[in-house]
Amino acid sequence: MKWRNTISCNRSVRLVLPIACLLSWYWTSPVAAQPSAAAAASADVSKSVVVPGFWDPRRRPERPDLSRLQTTRFLTDLSYPPFDYAGPDGNPAGFNVDLARLICDQIKVACTIQSRPFATLLDALDDGAGDAVIASIAATADTRKRADFSDPYYRTPARFVARADSPITDVLPELVAGKKIAVIAGTAHEAFLKQMFTEAEIHSYPTAAAARAALKDKQVDLLFGDGIALSFWLNGTDSGGCCAFRGGPFLESRFFGEGVGIAVKPGNDILRQAFNWALFQIWEKGSFTDLWLRYFPISPF
Repeated sequence: MKWRNTISCNRSVRLVLPIACLLSWYWTSPVAAQPSAAAAASADVSKSVVVPGFWDPRRRPERPDLSRLQTTRFLTDLSYPPFDYAGPDGNPAGFNVDLARLICDQIKVACTIQSRPFATLLDALDDGAGDAVIASIAATADTRKRADFSDPYYRTPARFVARADSPITDVLPELVAGKKIAVIAGTAHEAFLKQMFTEAEIHSYPTAAAARAALKDKQVDLLFGDGIALSFWLNGTDSGGCCAFRGGPFLESRFFGEGVGIAVKPGNDILRQAFNWALFQIWEKGSFTDLWLRYFPISPF
């Protein structure tokens, strides 16, 4: 069983919200609008990059009692770049690992980061082999039966992509009626399109590579899929600079999940609250912005 923040759709889905509510609430802004001097400085790097933030500045978490925290043993895996992978020295590296180190610095606690096969991570947490798992595990009804989660520190948005020369500048159902949209078959992205973009011509493909090729070859007008995966495709050599994001991001939780948090053993409220406080501080100081820009030069948001 996999709990990674991948998108699948194996159950019926219903959406009763109006189309204006398709963009689930989250804090996101150009880098220059981040609430600290450090984040403002990051604006000089790229004023066009949008950095997500899932922390409400009006709801600051209180600093928990950290006196009982002596050390924290993080668990991750090495098979989900750029979030988790083996560095040049073989040790864990990636976005999640760097974020764990920022958290350790914030709460002033010694930390270790060990890797294990992804499928064994929650078992290892349950067995006491680690204190927390930071490995892009989505908080779902199933995973919440096995672990408690910190507040989400990222979500996987859905995005539309068009060819760079396309006249399409925004994507709403009424704007793309009759347009051909590529999507991977059997995914939540396909289910979303079928329910919300009923006037579009949906073309389902067996793989992401096939859907991307259809867009590049001008067989379709748009491609809809996982924003993070698409951001790396757009920034890589395979896309050949053909395409760019249009519209969105789309974050409807009924289709695209509740987000990714740090897993702790059920009932470990001290550690969970410590992570929530640290994540807010990291975001407010601008450190999260710096980390995000390092890994996502083309933001999926």
